[in-house]
Amino acid sequence: MIHSILLAAVQETVPATPAASGNQFLVMGICIILGLLIARIGIQNKGKGSSLPLLEPVLGKNFGLPELIAGISFGHILGVGSILGLTNTGLF
Repeated sequence: MIHSILLAAVQETVPATPAASGNQFLVMGICIILGLLIARIGIQNKGKGSSLPLLEPVLGKNFGLPELIAGISFGHILGVGSILGLTNTGLF
């Protein structure tokens, strides 16, 4: 059971996250593109899943649905960390 004193101490130290703004969307978009680039370079077993013929000119051959989902997911993790870090420093 969590005591109310501990819960109150945690709530005082966490800064309020502002409402979504254009800067946050920009940071998230940049992080998603970075995540896709890291997935394009870092994944070793490419092309094991469904192919994406419409995105083939942009992402290249052997970059299928599993790689796309992995890259976007990693980009979201990077984006959330970046936005929370920038919020804690007072830039957002």
